Amino acid sequence: MESERAEPVEKPARQRAAVILAAGKGTRMKSDLPKVMHKVAGRPMVDWSIELARDVGCDRIVVIGHPSQQVLIDHVGASLGSDSLAYQDPPMGTGHAVRCAEDALSGFEGDLVVLYGDSPLVPDSAIESLFDSLSDGAAIGVLGFDAAEPGLYGRLITSGHGDLEAIVEAREATPEQLDVTLCNSGVMAGDAATMFSLLQKVTNDNAKGEYYLTDLVALARAEDMTCKAVRCAEDDLIGCDSKADLAEAEAIFQSRRRVQAMADGVSLIAPEAVWFSYDTMLEADVTIEPNVVFGPGVSVQTGAVVRAFSHLEGARVGPGCSVGPYARLRPGTVMEKNAFVGNFVEVKNTQMGEGAKASHLSYLGDGQIGADVNIGAGTIFCNYDGFLKYQVRIEDGAFIGSNSALVAPVRIGRGSVIGSGSVITDDVAADALALGRARQTEIKDWAIEFRSRKASEKADKQKG
Repeated sequence: MESERAEPVEKPARQRAAVILAAGKGTRMKSDLPKVMHKVAGRPMVDWSIELARDVGCDRIVVIGHPSQQVLIDHVGASLGSDSLAYQDPPMGTGHAVRCAEDALSGFEGDLVVLYGDSPLVPDSAIESLFDSLSDGAAIGVLGFDAAEPGLYGRLITSGHGDLEAIVEAREATPEQLDVTLCNSGVMAGDAATMFSLLQKVTNDNAKGEYYLTDLVALARAEDMTCKAVRCAEDDLIGCDSKADLAEAEAIFQSRRRVQAMADGVSLIAPEAVWFSYDTMLEADVTIEPNVVFGPGVSVQTGAVVRAFSHLEGARVGPGCSVGPYARLRPGTVMEKNAFVGNFVEVKNTQMGEGAKASHLSYLGDGQIGADVNIGAGTIFCNYDGFLKYQVRIEDGAFIGSNSALVAPVRIGRGSVIGSGSVITDDVAADALALGRARQTEIKDWAIEFRSRKASEKADKQKG
């Protein structure tokens, strides 16, 4: 199953840039986290827009934030560099936000698209269509959608020839215009120089005293420039202003990904009970049972089975492997061909060799497990001393008896056997038997005396 995004397009003839609006406070989220840093399918929403810009070939990407959004500033700085950040302070509308990117785009010559950091599902094809409209002679291209319930959305009024004549806000629309279902998404593209020139003419003569990006269409039309509307599915353009919106976007993503997985040859026993991350990679002939959750960074190869109620994150599962039920694979887990992790086994930062098995009730953290190793029930890798992590290395063919504790750093030699219940603190030689437990002792008739004494104590207590 491929990633939701398509492969990056070939380098376009004209340079491309993107401005991503992300300065909104997101008060409806009721969260200290900036709105665009909330996740859909395990990825911050702003990263969806950044990746979209990259995928359509944008040479320059500028994210508009607010100086108070330190989490966003640090995140974007690490991803794109500090020169890809611009600030809107105070916020004065979408038109003003785009103007805040002008200095960061100094010297850029080409086409510019305005994206939104809270719209995670916009497809590459829609933005390509916007850029195509510019190649066909439009000065401004606007992305729209046919709304099932247009309500308060701005309407895109088009001519009989398909040109965009105006963007009309619902409260200012005539009854005929309110019947129009083609609505404005806010996503817009145009020649960068033209857009910034027109933005200089936008005024804030409106009820909110803000500078609106949508005014560019009227300004362009007043100068006899052509504007075009491009259609996209309504679900593609969902904006997330609240936790309810986030849940809706998540549901749309998951539904699409499940359908795509099955189309790619993945067997989902109960599709509605499987949850994917944005980058989950599943090959054909993988079987996923119900109530499985994929965090970011998981790949599963052909013939593998992930059984019910398992959670995987940052893990690579090889061909023919079996995971779960009730297993947890944490980041750094690698399962080679035909490896087996059973119920209530947790694996972290550990490589399991071909055919290695840990059937139940074990913690395997920071390890190297060779081929055909058997890990008995209740085995624990004691990998942390309270300060540092250490590694357990188990060589090919070793047998680890049940309820063993392997205290790292330690090496278990090829073909060796660890007796059940052992605490292993030293390296074990190849083909050796290692026992790390006290010798069993037996006291004859001890239990008889114990029961008699306890019965007497109980009787005395009841009398008192």
